[in-house]
Amino acid sequence: MTLQTTRIAIVGGGLSGLYAAYLLQHQGISDVVVLEARDELGGRISSINAEGQAVQHSSTNSTFDRFDLGPTWFWPGYQEELDQLVNTLGLERFEQFEAGDMVVERSHEGPAVRMRGYLSSPPSTRLVGGMGALVEALLRRVNPQKTVCGQTVRRLRKHDDHVEVECHATNGTVTTWRAEHVLVALPPRLLESAIDFEPALPGELARQWRSTATWMAPHAKYIAIYDTPFWRDQGLSGEARSMRGPLGEIHDASMPGGSPALFGFFGVPASTRRKIPDEMLRALCREQLTRMFGPAAAAPKAEFVKDWAHDPYTATSTDVNAISQHAAAPSAIATSGPWHGCLTGIASEWSPQFPGYLAGAAEAARLGVQALNALAAAERLPYASQDACALAGCLSRLSLKEQGS
Repeated sequence: MTLQTTRIAIVGGGLSGLYAAYLLQHQGISDVVVLEARDELGGRISSINAEGQAVQHSSTNSTFDRFDLGPTWFWPGYQEELDQLVNTLGLERFEQFEAGDMVVERSHEGPAVRMRGYLSSPPSTRLVGGMGALVEALLRRVNPQKTVCGQTVRRLRKHDDHVEVECHATNGTVTTWRAEHVLVALPPRLLESAIDFEPALPGELARQWRSTATWMAPHAKYIAIYDTPFWRDQGLSGEARSMRGPLGEIHDASMPGGSPALFGFFGVPASTRRKIPDEMLRALCREQLTRMFGPAAAAPKAEFVKDWAHDPYTATSTDVNAISQHAAAPSAIATSGPWHGCLTGIASEWSPQFPGYLAGAAEAARLGVQALNALAAAERLPYASQDACALAGCLSRLSLKEQGS
């Protein structure tokens, strides 16, 4: 077993974990390590390229012609912190394509009907290169030696003055990091179920984390990439709704200047999807797109299914049958006991305003770093008070000496 030390350990290399590392580095705090269980950074931000292959966000060979398997949109009109981060990082954005009619299947038997589309208000906004561009921009600004992939945290042990973070690599190697503070960028439910705490978390805190729904966990997405945007040529927006399925909600996923594409969210429960072979799921999706958009939809040049309910680094067994929802944020810290002052949750689900959203990941990370700074300041106060008292005593003695002379 290897032993290492760090001032701050960040568990999880998604948006919240990387943004926290970025904020700490800007404050001159460099003794930080980001530990990610996956072989790639980004967490629930995941992409494929125009050939349907997974994108490595840490690679310098990434292109802009990519498609989001996870979160896709943000709303600058009221998610100002994320909007400011996008601007600071110099990323390009564009509004979701919604021009034209939409297609609706109102029943399992009736035909698809064309109807007037509608525009989102405020408009849904995407990034050129997909949300992976956000991950890559942060990675360019964070010390790469401080991010370690393939490290699954299995256990947190609290000692008097530090926390031991036990990591297991895919080759069986075990590394323990000794940290003053741990920022946890995993969804609360996954954290509570996948990591052993010694001593145990306070009962109420563990209950809150266990009952907090993980956004994306019950979801699955299908993406079909084409040579031409044939739906736009028909005056269609690419938007569709279906009671028949298997996709319940469909959108245009095209990238400006890149490949045309459609994507949809499955309306089939995760427990049912698990029983259907992947190839059959793709065939059912192609059949649906053909019903709704015409024969040109039957032959995508590439396609992909991402089922987040099957992702062990996102979902737990509880999530398979969970209702998709943005849950209210639980407490991010233990207010008393051995875990008080050394452990803070910073994943998106801990965001007060936008739990589960990308903007929530940015907010929760900032609040976690601010709380860490406040804690450090509070810990310095007793020493400052002692110094002040000592100085006051010296001044008092000097005054008495002067008076005696």
